[in-house]
Amino acid sequence: MTSPTSSTSSISGLISGMDTTTVISQLMQIESQPQTQLKSQLSATKTDAAAYRDVNSAFAALASAAAALTQASTWSPATATSSDPSVTATATAGAAQGALTFTVDNLATTHSVMAKSTWTNTTDPYNLGSTLTIKSTDGTKTFGTIKITSSTTGAASLNDAISAINKSGLGLSAAAIQTSTGYALQVTATSSGAAKAFQIQSDTDSAGADYAVATLGADAQISFANPSNTSQRYTSTSASNTFSNVLNGTSITVSQKSTTPVTVGVVTDPNAVANAVQAMVTAANNALAKISTYSDSSTGSTAPLKGDFSLLSLTGRVLDAVSSSVGTNLLDASGKAITSSAGSNGVQLSRDGKLTFDPVAFKAAYAANPAQVQAVFSGTTLVGADNVANSADDTVGVQGVGARLAVLANQASDSASGSLTSLAKGQDSRAKDIQSQIDAWTLRLAARQKTLTAQFTAMETALGTLKNQSSWLSSQINSLPSNAKSN
Repeated sequence: MTSPTSSTSSISGLISGMDTTTVISQLMQIESQPQTQLKSQLSATKTDAAAYRDVNSAFAALASAAAALTQASTWSPATATSSDPSVTATATAGAAQGALTFTVDNLATTHSVMAKSTWTNTTDPYNLGSTLTIKSTDGTKTFGTIKITSSTTGAASLNDAISAINKSGLGLSAAAIQTSTGYALQVTATSSGAAKAFQIQSDTDSAGADYAVATLGADAQISFANPSNTSQRYTSTSASNTFSNVLNGTSITVSQKSTTPVTVGVVTDPNAVANAVQAMVTAANNALAKISTYSDSSTGSTAPLKGDFSLLSLTGRVLDAVSSSVGTNLLDASGKAITSSAGSNGVQLSRDGKLTFDPVAFKAAYAANPAQVQAVFSGTTLVGADNVANSADDTVGVQGVGARLAVLANQASDSASGSLTSLAKGQDSRAKDIQSQIDAWTLRLAARQKTLTAQFTAMETALGTLKNQSSWLSSQINSLPSNAKSN
C-alpha cells in the first residue's frame, strides 16, 4: 500500500483553480491605499513648494527693480553725443552735463625696438648678452632685468631670448620676424603711451646700441580753447586713445588725428529714468500675476495654492505701496510739505489689479519737476538689526514707492527669513515627513505581500495533500473485492 504524496505545483492556483497571483495583487492594492494617498499628498506638497518658490523669485526681481529706484545714480543718467564719428563718448550715471569742443592732436602709440642683428635661424645663438636691463628711454629709470638662459646644453638661442623676454613680466612682447635677409627681433611694449617707452641695455652693451627704436611710444593728446590766452590752448593727454578724466563721468575715445573741431555733449537722459520705473512696474505686475495664477479660487480652479491668504495679502500690500500718497521733504510756494503719488506721475492701478505705466505722462512730470518725481518714486531704506542691506528686517527710512516695494519684496523673498521662503521650506519639511511615511509603508507592504504569498502557498499545499489523500482512498476502495465493497 502506497502513502499519499505531499508535493504541490509551482503554478499559481493549479490545485485550487484560483488565480492566486491576481488575488494577491488585488489584496495588495487594497492594502496599499494609504500609501497611494500619501504619494498623492507628496506630489501636491512638492507642487505647492515649487509654486511658493516661483512667486518668491518674482518678488526677488521686484526687490531688485524697486531698490534701483532708491539709488541716486538711477535719477542722474546721462547720454553722451559726438559731432564726429571718429570720436565716441560714453557717459555713466551721474556724469557732469555740458559740452567740450576740441581737436585731436595725436593718437597714442606703442613703443617698439628692433635688434640691429639678424639670425639665419631662430635656433642660432642670441649673442646680445646674457642679462638684459630694461630702462626708460632717457636712462633714468630701470624697469627690470631679464636673464637669458639656454634651454639646451649650448649657447642661448634667439628663441631662448624671446621666451625670456615674454616671461619677464615687464610688459614686453618679443617676436622673431622673418625677413628677406633672415630673422629680425622686435620687442614691443604691451601697453601704449609715453610712460611705456623703453630701451634695452645688456651686460655686453651698456649703451643700448644693439637696438634701434622702431616706433616711439607717445600719449594721445587733445587740445581745446584757453579763454584767458587765445594763443595757447589747453591740452589733455592719455596713455591710450581713451580720455576718462576730461569730463567727469564721461569716457571719450579718439581714433584719428583731426584739426577739425569735435564737440562732445553730455545731457540728462529721461528715457533711462523712465525705463527704470517701467522695470519696477513690470516686476510688480509679474509678481502679482504669479500670485493670481497660483491662488486662483474661481469656480473650477485647480490652482495649487487656491485661496492662499499669505499670497493674497501680499497682493494687497503691493498695490497699497504703489497707490498710497507720498509725503515728501519738498516744500511748495507757501512753505508746506508737498504730497504726491505715483498715480499723479504716470503709474496707475487698473481695474484688474495691475499697474499701468504711461511713459509720456511720466517724462512730462519729470521734466516739469524732477525733484518731486524722484521723491515720489525713490525713498530710502534702513538696514535692520542684522546689519545686512536688502534683507528681511530692513525698514523704510524715507517714504517713496521704490523704498516701500524694496522693503516689502525683501520681507517676502529674503533667502534666510523671507515669508515666501519660509512657506516653501515648510512644504519641504512636510514633503520629507510624507516621504518617510511612504518609505515605511513600502517595507510594511513588502512584508504583507510576503505573508499573503506564504498563506496562499500553504493553502495550495494543503489542498494538494487532501487531493492526494482522496485519490489514495479512492484507489484503495476500488481495489477491494466487489463483495467487500457491498459490505
